[in-house]
Amino acid sequence: MEQNRERLSSRLGFILLSAGCAVGLGNVWRFPYVTGQNGGAIFVLVYLFFLAIFGLPIMVMEFSVGRASQRSVATAFNELEPKGTKWHWFRYVAMGGNFILMMFYTTIGGWMLQYLIKIIGGEFEGANTQQVETVFSQMQQEPVGSVFWMVVTTLLGFGICMLGLRKGVEKITKIMMSSLFVIMLVLAVRSFTLPGAMEGLQFYLWPDLNQIQDNWWNIVGAAMGQAFFTLSIGIGSMAIFGSYIGKSRSLMGEACNITLLDTLVALVAGLIIFPACSSFGVDVGSGPKLVFVTLPNIFNSMAGGRIWGALFFLFMTFAALTTIIAVFENIVSFGMDLFHWSRKKSVTINIVVVILLSLPCALGFSLLSGFQPLGAGTSILDLEDFIVSNNLLPIGSLIFLLFCTRKSGWGWENFIEEANQGKGWKFPKWARFYVTWILPILVIFIFLQGYIQMILA
Repeated sequence: MEQNRERLSSRLGFILLSAGCAVGLGNVWRFPYVTGQNGGAIFVLVYLFFLAIFGLPIMVMEFSVGRASQRSVATAFNELEPKGTKWHWFRYVAMGGNFILMMFYTTIGGWMLQYLIKIIGGEFEGANTQQVETVFSQMQQEPVGSVFWMVVTTLLGFGICMLGLRKGVEKITKIMMSSLFVIMLVLAVRSFTLPGAMEGLQFYLWPDLNQIQDNWWNIVGAAMGQAFFTLSIGIGSMAIFGSYIGKSRSLMGEACNITLLDTLVALVAGLIIFPACSSFGVDVGSGPKLVFVTLPNIFNSMAGGRIWGALFFLFMTFAALTTIIAVFENIVSFGMDLFHWSRKKSVTINIVVVILLSLPCALGFSLLSGFQPLGAGTSILDLEDFIVSNNLLPIGSLIFLLFCTRKSGWGWENFIEEANQGKGWKFPKWARFYVTWILPILVIFIFLQGYIQMILA
């Protein structure tokens, strides 16, 4: 193994970088509207339960594979697998997952940047609900603008990776994540002080047991899915950061810290959105358009709305960019590990590759809007999201689970030794039966549930 592997400068850098990868649009865009559609506080409790029993163990396994191999997922399995086995074939699935994720994430990141500029420029001031929705639709349907902002987002992310692991990726992510927390707290305090905010807080924080009786299957299914997808596990996005840290801290403790940070962002996003929706009589279950269409109307109605709206979309932009930078770092490492490219060469080549791959999604609401792959009204973004979220993440998580628990793979003994090296919380040895036999069945259930929901939709 190479001894000159790049290293993060601090434990805080590792935690914020890994949390930055996990913290994304799933927390600040998807979590609030899924919570609104599934009963509020009771959904949050079920979600937290599944986060602990699903996401945490798989995250520890992915970190362990990265730290033990000192490689990205492109070559990690080659280092750890028993001779003659084919676990390394999974790298093509994992690498494909990172690229496909960025094929649509760069477009959404571009939307966030556009919205930030539109709000700062006062474009939404005085606009009614219909006019705000028109702005969003026109933004999606403008091919040149969509491609331009996708390219800007891509260049911004890879430009930070070009600066290096410590000076670029770690330093910038620390700034963005710290700013994100400050902005969120300011917005939450402002939301609390709105008239009628308490009703929204009660919906969000006080469980209504009637909801679980009336709607338990949907709530459990939605909570399992959200808990599983929020941490970006299964395609090696976390393994890369495991390869950048030493062995002074146990991985269970670090995974707990990252999960807590990820959850905190999601919960505070709800503390911003639900009181505001309650104050202005907005339907909290209004779905994916909650952030892009509903919230600008709320900001319009607030004193100083342009400032609060700008802060909100700055925070949304940071959430999107931290994920993009983290996954781009993983993509850059593929070229460095597989082909021994320099960082500069890997960044340069991948800028071109990612921009070309992202074009279909960027044009999916305009020139390519006639292509509706999952049925009437769907888009290329929906297809790419379905491939990653409903297929590659669960399949990848299952591979990590089997690899770390089966004798034909890396095996339980090697995994537990790596995971528990260093100070901090240890991965419990009594959990062996659960992660070997029960958790894989639950992951398969989530995988199948995605198809069941698509068929029944």
